[in-house]
Amino acid sequence: MTITNDLQPLHEAMRGWRQHLHRHPETAFEEVETARFVAEKLKAFGLTVHEGLGKTGVVATLSSGIGKRTIGLRADMDALFIEEKNTFPYKSEHHGKMHACGHDGHTAMLLGAAKILTEKPNFDGTVVFIFQPAEEGRAGAKRMIDDGLFERFPVEQVFGMHNFPDIPAGHFAVRPGPMMASFDCFEIRVKGRATHAAMPHLGTDAIVAAAQIVNALQTIVSRTVDPADSAVVSITQVHAGNTWNAIPEEAVIRGTYRCFKPSVQRLVGEKIGRIVDGVCAGLGVAAEIAFNPENPGYPVTFNSEVETALATQAAIAVAGEDGVDLGPTPCMGSEDFAFMLQEKPGCYLWIGNGPSRNSCLLHNPHYDFNDEILPTGSAYWVKLVETVLPAR
Repeated sequence: MTITNDLQPLHEAMRGWRQHLHRHPETAFEEVETARFVAEKLKAFGLTVHEGLGKTGVVATLSSGIGKRTIGLRADMDALFIEEKNTFPYKSEHHGKMHACGHDGHTAMLLGAAKILTEKPNFDGTVVFIFQPAEEGRAGAKRMIDDGLFERFPVEQVFGMHNFPDIPAGHFAVRPGPMMASFDCFEIRVKGRATHAAMPHLGTDAIVAAAQIVNALQTIVSRTVDPADSAVVSITQVHAGNTWNAIPEEAVIRGTYRCFKPSVQRLVGEKIGRIVDGVCAGLGVAAEIAFNPENPGYPVTFNSEVETALATQAAIAVAGEDGVDLGPTPCMGSEDFAFMLQEKPGCYLWIGNGPSRNSCLLHNPHYDFNDEILPTGSAYWVKLVETVLPAR
């Protein structure tokens, strides 16, 4: 199979699908029209389609030959709450929402692969195409798993792919072990006693305590985590007070921490609790800590050795040895595909989206998926299926 002969005729169709999805972004668990669009395409290809898994997820299956082995290929479908600043004709029509992470492209590439594999099923076994909702902070992968994804579709291995700016367009990057970091967030509510700003001695200052906590949290990575391990603790929100002349009763701190080992993930969480308790005890205030109040937290995205070797083989077949980076630096970003990798062995790789010039970075209001890599991404999926499930 070559990209030119087999996938170029599909390029314009995939471009159209991708730009349609970009124009109509839907966020976590609201991907109703997106799911309908995906399901209609899959049915038109002749696939067996299952809808509503994980609320708005779509799953399709395709079997060829007599083989009993089954693999899963996953693409995410959701958009972000970002106001788009692009001006091209297919910019978002939904105020405050846009495909700023390329999930529109991921969906289009997997649809393209499904069409090719349906028309030319050069494999022996079953492929499960998983179109997942709510990757962006709402753990849609876990929702699909909890809804019986792998009981209903018992795949042996599962694979994912994400575009990555500043990797050359159409190149790949992959490695065994940690690929993306874990993700946890926290909310600390510091509760003191309000008082007039001119008489601070009559109250207990939640803002001063919050400031001490923010500073102390910065010592976790530098003085608690082994220097050989990677971790980051970031404070992203501080809220307190609403007037000039009053010390408020409460201050709220929110943030996130990320790392590449479950043991470090546990350590950082424990240390946050100890620091908050210690500071509050010293300053005479109280605090409540909530970890992951809006999602379950994401584990480390960890690629297994065997499946990474298979993914590498397929990527090299498509992009050549010079087009596959086998030693990328793991990313401190997170990915809920990690939940699937906890259930099944698999591999998650990056496909290059090209230069990030003009602020074309992920989660940026100027971001746009590079349509020129659509055939390459679909070719990878097809070659991966043929590699893992070789025809007899």
